[in-house]
Amino acid sequence: MLQTTYADDRANLDSLCDEVTENQKIVVIRRRKGKSVAMIDAAELQSLVASVHLMRSPKNAERLLAALDRALKGQGEASDIDRLKAETGFF
Repeated sequence: MLQTTYADDRANLDSLCDEVTENQKIVVIRRRKGKSVAMIDAAELQSLVASVHLMRSPKNAERLLAALDRALKGQGEASDIDRLKAETGFF
């Protein structure tokens, strides 16, 4: 995680944006009144928000963590997108 000040950030905004988007860095910008803000790639933020939403339900979180555990142990079988679409009825 990178840290900078508001004054430095204004002078280097283009390069900081590149660092955030190309290298998935989070930049914390310290402001004079003690408050800070963070700059994060929009796709990364969207992914984090989606993950938080999915993990909000304890039952869903348990199911997802169990599936992750099985995947990490090499259990289960891989599926492709066409098979999943056919099984779920989604297009």
